[in-house]
Amino acid sequence: MIEIKLPSLGADMDEGTLLEWHVKPGDEVHKGDILAVVDTTKAALDIECWHSGRVHDLLVEPGQTVKVGTLMARLLEPGEDAAAIPPPAPAAAAAPGAATATTGPVPPAETAAAPPVIPAALATRHPVSPAARRRAAELGIDVENISGTGPAGVVTLKDVELAAAHPAPAHDRGTDMRRLIATAMSRSKREIPHYYLSDDIPLRAATEWLRRTNLERPITERVLLAALYVRAVAVAAARHPDMNGFYVADAYRPSTAVHVGLAISLRGGGLVAPAIHDADRKPVSELMQALTDLVARTRAGKLKRDELADPTITLTNLGDHSVTSVHGVIYAPQVALVGFGEVSDRAWVNEGRVEATPVVTATLAADHRVSDGHAGARFLAAINALLQHPDQL
Repeated sequence: MIEIKLPSLGADMDEGTLLEWHVKPGDEVHKGDILAVVDTTKAALDIECWHSGRVHDLLVEPGQTVKVGTLMARLLEPGEDAAAIPPPAPAAAAAPGAATATTGPVPPAETAAAPPVIPAALATRHPVSPAARRRAAELGIDVENISGTGPAGVVTLKDVELAAAHPAPAHDRGTDMRRLIATAMSRSKREIPHYYLSDDIPLRAATEWLRRTNLERPITERVLLAALYVRAVAVAAARHPDMNGFYVADAYRPSTAVHVGLAISLRGGGLVAPAIHDADRKPVSELMQALTDLVARTRAGKLKRDELADPTITLTNLGDHSVTSVHGVIYAPQVALVGFGEVSDRAWVNEGRVEATPVVTATLAADHRVSDGHAGARFLAAINALLQHPDQL
């Protein structure tokens, strides 16, 4: 039997709401198939299948909110007898507003450990009188959100009319996101001994290379400076593993892959930092396409699970907001964050001559449990050196 559990989609996620199933009992599924869509505070995300099998049962209903690790569905392995599968053990669903901090690298959906959930048919249902159910349907009210005042907690017609007259405040994703951001950043500043460094990087070579390169490209394929930033940070992170990984259980675990998380602002407020995977192995043109696609899907709420779950280092770029420099807060359990400010013309000495040169201030926030200022300075110097040779990126 294969268990499908609600995966953690980031260190600050503790629960999710099932929006819809893409499968039903009896369906054959394969690795990579989308099983369900789950709503989190950050986005609505697809839950992928990591094995092949046949859907045995679905244990969570659309609209139900459950904790990370909750058993959502079970699959039969090839040749497995459905009659031999015992019923799932009952457990409580997530309480509204419950907060259970999660840290560390995120396991796949099937291996995330957590208690099982009450079968969907029993988890949140309240007894409802027939008249109350009909009236709720007419008014478009979800009876599961109404507290019953009748005998044994039965939802009555009066309860429905009262709920219609005094509707609950609308759910505000932006407020929830600000709460999540505040919680995660407060924990980061409290637990991680940050140190900060900055470096002014001349960009004449980079901007000239972009100008020449883009003259030969159609508008839709032009490369932005942001893609060079991603490439430079990724290559530097691969060369300096003390900046690329996770600090978990009082130990540092460097990552063999470089997944650059990009801080992306949302139109409704707040931000998320999904990853471009294996950014050190992608050429600049491919990174530009990945960046454009990632920003569009982030703002449309169509991210994939692993894009939020596994960034190994984060990059934030506030250059288009007239900010000279940005000193960020590390997103635990990562150990470093790189920031870029506005590109501006400054007086710069080049081969003994003072010239007006485009310059950007790059900053590093790093974890003192893993590295020190000397290591951080070498990392920033590597980014600087890479940006001086954009044709080699």
